[in-house]
Amino acid sequence: MKRLVVLSTLLALLLIPLLNGQTKRPSRKRPVARPNPAILTPKPGPAPRINGPKVYGCRPGNPFIYRVPTTGKQPMVFSAKKLPASLTLDKAEGIITGTAPAKGEYLVTLIARNREGDSTRPFKIVSGDTLALTPPMGWNHWYAHYNRVTDAMMRQAAEAMVSSGMADVGYQYVNIDDCWMNCAPDEDPKRFDPSRVGPVRDQDGNILPNKYFPDMRALTAFIHKKGLKAGIYTSPGPKTCAGYAGSYGHEAQDARQFAGWGFDFLKYDWCSYSQIAKEDKSLETLQKPYRLMGDILREQKRDIVFNLCQYGMGDVWEWGAEVGGHSWRTAGDLGFELNRITEVALKNTGHRAWSKPGAWNDPDYIQIGYIGDARTGGLPKACALSPNEQYAFMSLWCLMAAPLFYSGDMARLDDFTINVLCNSEVIDVNQDPLGRCGAIQQLDDASFLMVKMLEDGSKAVGLFNQRNTEATLTAAWPALGIIGPKRVRDLWRQRDLGVFEKQFQAKVPAHGVLLVRIGAP
Repeated sequence: MKRLVVLSTLLALLLIPLLNGQTKRPSRKRPVARPNPAILTPKPGPAPRINGPKVYGCRPGNPFIYRVPTTGKQPMVFSAKKLPASLTLDKAEGIITGTAPAKGEYLVTLIARNREGDSTRPFKIVSGDTLALTPPMGWNHWYAHYNRVTDAMMRQAAEAMVSSGMADVGYQYVNIDDCWMNCAPDEDPKRFDPSRVGPVRDQDGNILPNKYFPDMRALTAFIHKKGLKAGIYTSPGPKTCAGYAGSYGHEAQDARQFAGWGFDFLKYDWCSYSQIAKEDKSLETLQKPYRLMGDILREQKRDIVFNLCQYGMGDVWEWGAEVGGHSWRTAGDLGFELNRITEVALKNTGHRAWSKPGAWNDPDYIQIGYIGDARTGGLPKACALSPNEQYAFMSLWCLMAAPLFYSGDMARLDDFTINVLCNSEVIDVNQDPLGRCGAIQQLDDASFLMVKMLEDGSKAVGLFNQRNTEATLTAAWPALGIIGPKRVRDLWRQRDLGVFEKQFQAKVPAHGVLLVRIGAP
């Protein structure tokens, strides 16, 4: 179901659920007593550990940038075996830059060393037609800053992505959402910040950023210098969700502009395209703007990951890849229904047959830490989810092979939030090269398993308890397709639990999860 997010005014936001036929659902009852945030994940040790995807897609001849995600004590020295000649590795920073090599597969070995030891990791570069061979990871400003976003906030987020350690476990995209462009002067001036109002295009038809974004090329250059990538947003309609300038009638021109500015990711939000489509809900009409932009992006001399944001209309998961998309929203904005995270995830897994490398079902952003109120566009405050629910949130997204985009306030990251976002073993489940979305095994009406097959033959299993009290849950080998003794590892705590013969049983906290990896003893 389509859901438009308009943050121009508080009134508009309050009316949206009614206009879209939504009604407020009652939230689930939660335990009266909440535990203090428990940091389960040990901090990375001093020895190097290379993280991130083991496979990476690019298009021949385009600019290439990749920061090798590595935890460990600095200084560190990086090297690579069999790196294509067109690429260069900065040995001190661990950033690979250059030009994507000719079409083919390149089996590279990445190496990181410091005084505490060394780490190696295979890294297959696939130069061809497909990007996003593992789910994209990064940050998007929307649920923290809404229409307050500025160039300074984006730079601050890029710096925090590195300093917090998020970049060390694979987060790489720093993405602007709505409100970076101008709003037309003929709009009601009371609805918009005057510094975001002005001519929407120059005399040549080029889209104009508002005064808070004085130099887009300088912004992307700042982000790229850190080995990160930059993302941008627009709508195929005449206006964005928040009422700013869209790309309708200027699609090719805007795509060229985005590539010229140096952006590496495009979120394309349906929004006012409903004015163009009117009552026509045919599959051809739903696909048309995305097919057009997908074709245009492929022509650019830059790798631009394409995110289709149209809320699951027309069963987009069945054709998103066909029109050039790399990920697509499967439902409405999660910010409106954070009390239904598990329901949203379970529905998303119903589309698992279409999830694969280069094609990802997107149930929206990770909203933990400090986030704003989606209904009012309010300033960020501590999210209402309990610690157990936050662990479950991240576990669900990793098991689903969903894009991992954090959308909280990067200036207010705390130890607990970093612990949830940056567990390298949990992220390995998300970034597994096989690209499978987990399958559901319902245990009873208040508990279930989500089971994800991994490339090495092991399985990641989340034991989820939706009760308001602790429960004992069982993962039985026959139901998992497992035979014989298997080693079980607790991924959040990063410790082995032992070898089990026929099943694994454990206590799972209220509204919580135990995420394990089950493999050879």
